[in-house]
Amino acid sequence: MSGNAFLVERTGDIERWTLNDPATRNALSDAMVVGLYEACLRAQKDTTLRIVVLTGAPGAFSAGGSLGSFANAIGQPLQPGESDPLIPMNRRFGDVLHAICALPQMLVCAVDGPAMGGGFGLVCCADHVIATRRSLFATPEVTLGLPPAQIAPFVWQRLGDATARQCLLQGRSYRAEEAKAINLVDELVEDNALDAALRDRLKEMLKAAPGAMACSKRLLQLLRDEVADLREEAAIAFAAALRGPEAASGLAAFSKKQPAPWAGSDKK
Repeated sequence: MSGNAFLVERTGDIERWTLNDPATRNALSDAMVVGLYEACLRAQKDTTLRIVVLTGAPGAFSAGGSLGSFANAIGQPLQPGESDPLIPMNRRFGDVLHAICALPQMLVCAVDGPAMGGGFGLVCCADHVIATRRSLFATPEVTLGLPPAQIAPFVWQRLGDATARQCLLQGRSYRAEEAKAINLVDELVEDNALDAALRDRLKEMLKAAPGAMACSKRLLQLLRDEVADLREEAAIAFAAALRGPEAASGLAAFSKKQPAPWAGSDKK
């Protein structure tokens, strides 16, 4: 176990990694991001581990990035000559996405509930995604005045250019059936049937020889490596946006459950 925010449970040659903060719908806190990254580094060296299941504590997969550590920076420009601590903080999540994609093990995301923003990005890194019908997938960042910077390459690689543009530029949300139709979800199961479906899927996956599967993943990773590494540029863009006026007004409106100022009005 890597702290209370991130749980690791080993059963034979399978590990279950749980994003564990139900009070925030498993928002990606600094502790959770560190736990994920450390688990990836350990797993990359573990030749006895064959499958990783990534899931969330009951109620959600993940509500996305936690703004708790960013709160004081929202709408606040940097002082002249000041280095921005938001850049390395945001880049760390980019490091997690790259590390989780580089796992030699099969990565299964088991989704039951919302997978938003950064949680959506984690789902895009999976080799297989199982979701319940009550799950919801969304990338709402642009509606809040923020770019979905670190997750953008992974959404693009998973869904292709046209669908990625719908997700990232419009801040769209997808019900589980819609997520399966765009190939974000591989397997759709009834509510409360996730654990049983997961057991069946893992049994099938264990038929793959460990060495052959790891080699195949490495070959696929070489294709992914052909895409530009945007971690630093994405972190800079996110930090600048968070300190800008759009994020300040967008996040304030969201907290008050009001439309953002650029969203227009329904009044005729």
